[in-house]
Amino acid sequence: MPFRRRKNTAAIPRTVPAFEHIVTEASDSFLWRLDDYPWERNVWNFHPEYEIHLLRKSSGVVLVGDHIGEFGPGYLTIVGGGLPHDWVTAVQPGELIEGRDIVLQFDPERLRGSSGLLPELRELEPFLERSLRGMVFHGQTALDGAELMERMGEVQGLARFRLFLELLDLLAATDEYELLSSPDFSPLLDAESLDIIQRSLTYLFQHFAEDLKLPDVAELAGMSESTFSRFFQKNTGNSFSDHVAKLRLWQACKLLADTDIPITDICFQVGYMNISNFNRAFLRKHRMTPSSYRKLSRQRLTLRA
Repeated sequence: MPFRRRKNTAAIPRTVPAFEHIVTEASDSFLWRLDDYPWERNVWNFHPEYEIHLLRKSSGVVLVGDHIGEFGPGYLTIVGGGLPHDWVTAVQPGELIEGRDIVLQFDPERLRGSSGLLPELRELEPFLERSLRGMVFHGQTALDGAELMERMGEVQGLARFRLFLELLDLLAATDEYELLSSPDFSPLLDAESLDIIQRSLTYLFQHFAEDLKLPDVAELAGMSESTFSRFFQKNTGNSFSDHVAKLRLWQACKLLADTDIPITDICFQVGYMNISNFNRAFLRKHRMTPSSYRKLSRQRLTLRA
């Protein structure tokens, strides 16, 4: 079913409850897939399989457990089983980003079950444990990992499996990574809860630059203010206000780095009502002022050129 971007309405748009059922071919040990964006599975979802995810194109917001961050081309992550996740790019109605993602999904129990015959696979156990919180890779590891995932699309069978093992070895051995979700993050993974959270996250992403208020969003979710506040904190790991602030500051960073829009205008465009609150929030999050962030971003672009 094609993705249909919905117009703003007076209610949070409905989505399909987001347990993703993954089917691996009988001839394969894992699933490798090239995805366009958007499509119907691009939602806040979870599954028991582990997922290695490469963003090949575009930028946007990454949601992994209670982590909210920014991604760009080359962003390489692994998400452990049961950890909700989503990578969101703002697109125009009818816009399609072809081949945005390479997705690799595998059952960790297959690896564990095979370790009796192939004892070297036991070396992966610490890596599998770390991955339960989600990991993003940096530096040469991210570059080499992306290359391996691209090459998998060119081969099949034993050749692809060899590259899969090489990728696991690379990611398990590196220290070029960051853990994403908090160790105590424990959402309610029933279908109804995921449905409400997905609808709430979608609504907040579409409206974060507006004057959002907790009671209004709670009403749209069909809950009292206090119930929704606890529910949102439990299932995203962030308070309502923190989540909105992170989305606003993510957009502010994009505008500071990619445009010449005056900082005061950016403040209002992302939803802050006055420049003092914006500056304080930005400094607290990034430990530098918006003007310093813009200057640093320009310096990095110059060095890459």
